[in-house]
Amino acid sequence: MFSLLNSFRVIAFLEGVSYILLLFIAVPIKYFSDDPQYVKLLGMPHGILFLAYIVLAIMVGSELKWTKKTLFIVLLASLLPFAAFYVERKYLKPAQQ
Repeated sequence: MFSLLNSFRVIAFLEGVSYILLLFIAVPIKYFSDDPQYVKLLGMPHGILFLAYIVLAIMVGSELKWTKKTLFIVLLASLLPFAAFYVERKYLKPAQQ
């Protein structure tokens, strides 16, 4: 039911959403309204999801025998907003079929 690939797909989606919320909602509220509450609220879950993304990317990469270049792109995607959704479409969805 929940394979390693499916787990990574879920974590990648959640990490991408949490990163977007953190960057485009919580951080502007922190600096424009001087209210760090949302950054504190979203920061820890995003950090946990980020670490899970990295670990699962390495595990899935090993399982799917990704090249170093592919693994590098997938890992780099964790640092760029919206890139987790690119990884989903480019690398994870075709691997599931």
